[in-house]
Amino acid sequence: MAERYEIDALEIRELVPGHHGRFLHTEHTTQVYWEIEEGARLPEHSHPAEQTVHMLEGRYELTVDGTPHVLDAGDVLAIPGGAAHSGRAHTACRILDVFSPVREEYR
Repeated sequence: MAERYEIDALEIRELVPGHHGRFLHTEHTTQVYWEIEEGARLPEHSHPAEQTVHMLEGRYELTVDGTPHVLDAGDVLAIPGGAAHSGRAHTACRILDVFSPVREEYR
Protein backbone atom coordinates (compact mmCIF):
# COMPACT_ATOMS: atom_id res chain seq x y z
CA MET A 1 0.00 0.00 0.00
CA ALA A 2 1.32 3.45 -0.87
CA GLU A 3 2.02 5.88 1.97
CA ARG A 4 2.05 9.66 1.67
CA TYR A 5 4.35 11.74 3.85
CA GLU A 6 4.41 15.47 4.49
CA ILE A 7 8.08 16.45 4.85
CA ASP A 8 7.37 19.75 6.60
CA ALA A 9 5.39 17.87 9.27
CA LEU A 10 8.37 15.70 10.27
CA GLU A 11 10.28 16.64 13.42
CA ILE A 12 13.59 18.47 12.85
CA ARG A 13 16.61 17.02 14.67
CA GLU A 14 20.18 18.34 14.81
CA LEU A 15 22.45 15.28 15.04
CA VAL A 16 25.64 17.16 14.17
CA PRO A 17 26.07 20.91 14.83
CA GLY A 18 24.68 22.89 11.89
CA HIS A 19 23.02 19.84 10.26
CA HIS A 20 19.23 19.94 10.78
CA GLY A 21 17.38 16.90 9.42
CA ARG A 22 13.89 15.54 8.94
CA PHE A 23 13.95 11.73 8.98
CA LEU A 24 11.65 9.44 7.03
CA HIS A 25 11.85 5.64 7.17
CA THR A 26 10.38 3.17 4.72
CA GLU A 27 10.72 -0.60 4.74
CA HIS A 28 14.13 -0.54 3.00
CA THR A 29 15.44 3.05 3.20
CA THR A 30 16.04 5.98 5.47
CA GLN A 31 15.70 9.39 3.86
CA VAL A 32 16.99 12.54 5.51
CA TYR A 33 16.03 16.00 4.31
CA TRP A 34 18.88 18.21 5.57
CA GLU A 35 19.08 21.96 5.98
CA ILE A 36 22.74 22.72 6.65
CA GLU A 37 24.27 25.96 7.88
CA GLU A 38 27.11 27.58 5.95
CA GLY A 39 30.45 26.50 7.43
CA ALA A 40 29.02 23.45 9.24
CA ARG A 41 31.37 20.46 9.36
CA LEU A 42 30.61 16.75 9.38
CA PRO A 43 33.25 14.70 11.23
CA GLU A 44 34.74 11.68 9.48
CA HIS A 45 32.68 8.55 10.04
CA SER A 46 31.45 5.43 8.28
CA HIS A 47 28.39 3.18 8.43
CA PRO A 48 27.39 -0.07 6.75
CA ALA A 49 24.53 1.54 4.79
CA GLU A 50 25.00 2.73 1.22
CA GLN A 51 24.33 6.49 1.01
CA THR A 52 23.17 8.52 -1.98
CA VAL A 53 23.62 12.29 -1.56
CA HIS A 54 21.28 14.46 -3.65
CA MET A 55 22.28 18.16 -3.68
CA LEU A 56 19.13 20.27 -3.81
CA GLU A 57 20.63 23.71 -3.06
CA GLY A 58 24.03 25.13 -2.20
CA ARG A 59 27.59 23.79 -2.31
CA TYR A 60 28.87 21.01 -0.06
CA GLU A 61 32.23 19.24 -0.04
CA LEU A 62 32.32 15.55 0.84
CA THR A 63 35.62 13.74 1.26
CA VAL A 64 35.19 10.00 0.68
CA ASP A 65 38.12 7.68 1.42
CA GLY A 66 40.46 10.69 1.14
CA THR A 67 39.07 12.01 -2.18
CA PRO A 68 37.26 15.38 -2.05
CA HIS A 69 34.05 15.88 -4.06
CA VAL A 70 32.56 19.38 -4.33
CA LEU A 71 28.83 19.08 -4.99
CA ASP A 72 26.45 21.73 -6.32
CA ALA A 73 22.67 21.72 -6.81
CA GLY A 74 21.72 18.91 -9.18
CA ASP A 75 24.73 16.71 -8.32
CA VAL A 76 24.36 13.21 -6.86
CA LEU A 77 27.13 11.26 -5.12
CA ALA A 78 26.85 7.56 -4.22
CA ILE A 79 28.90 6.52 -1.19
CA PRO A 80 29.40 2.78 -0.68
CA GLY A 81 28.67 1.25 2.69
CA GLY A 82 31.73 1.22 4.94
CA ALA A 83 33.48 4.15 3.19
CA ALA A 84 34.99 6.77 5.53
CA HIS A 85 33.61 10.22 4.73
CA SER A 86 33.46 13.75 6.12
CA GLY A 87 32.06 17.03 4.88
CA ARG A 88 31.71 20.77 5.12
CA ALA A 89 29.19 23.26 3.81
CA HIS A 90 30.67 25.98 1.56
CA THR A 91 27.22 27.67 1.60
CA ALA A 92 23.90 27.05 3.27
CA CYS A 93 22.61 23.80 1.74
CA ARG A 94 19.59 21.61 1.29
CA ILE A 95 20.48 17.95 0.77
CA LEU A 96 18.46 14.73 0.51
CA ASP A 97 20.37 11.67 1.75
CA VAL A 98 18.99 8.21 1.01
CA PHE A 99 20.40 5.28 2.98
CA SER A 100 19.90 1.58 2.31
CA PRO A 101 19.33 -0.45 4.35
CA VAL A 102 17.44 1.53 6.98
CA ARG A 103 19.59 3.43 9.52
CA GLU A 104 18.01 2.06 12.70
CA GLU A 105 20.04 4.48 14.86
CA TYR A 106 18.14 7.37 13.15
CA ARG A 107 14.71 6.16 14.27
